[in-house]
Amino acid sequence: MPPSAPQGKAEWRAWARTRRQEVPDLSAEVTAHLTTFLQARGARRVLAYRALPGEPDISALAPHLDLLTTRARFRPAPHLTLHPWETATEMSRFGVLQPPADAPRVGLETVDAVLLPALAYDRRGVRLGYGGGFYDRLLPEFRGLTVGVVWDALIVDELPSESHDLRVGFLATETGVRAVQRWASGQASSGL
Repeated sequence: MPPSAPQGKAEWRAWARTRRQEVPDLSAEVTAHLTTFLQARGARRVLAYRALPGEPDISALAPHLDLLTTRARFRPAPHLTLHPWETATEMSRFGVLQPPADAPRVGLETVDAVLLPALAYDRRGVRLGYGGGFYDRLLPEFRGLTVGVVWDALIVDELPSESHDLRVGFLATETGVRAVQRWASGQASSGL
């Protein structure tokens, strides 16, 4: 059972890590829904993520879209840079492939949609990340599609949030892609 909303993010992160170990890997279903959704919306260039253990693996999107990925940088302050998907050839400190430091960079202004991993999301589109704030710093001015990608079992009614916490417009799971406001009102729409 998830913690109650007044609990802090640490308790929610612990719950989500435990809960996602119980969820079967249905990455193919998530990817199929995302492919249909993104193509219907005309998204061509998509910022995606290299999956950590337990996250939906969306790498099968690569043949269908112009995917980008990130590199975490820590100087002068923690931030993400964007790079072509295929340049991710070295292991990061987080245990996923990332582009090398000298890989060609791509500007966020060229991106149509961003796919965001998380430990959990709530029905309002609030993201529970890993605590680094990388996406919160990258995306405050982004006006394209923002899609949270997570297992259905990790969507809860309400997560604790702060003013700087990123909210997404859509949630993608193994059961489909839905606009956050439709999900919150109980409508099971594909978001198309």
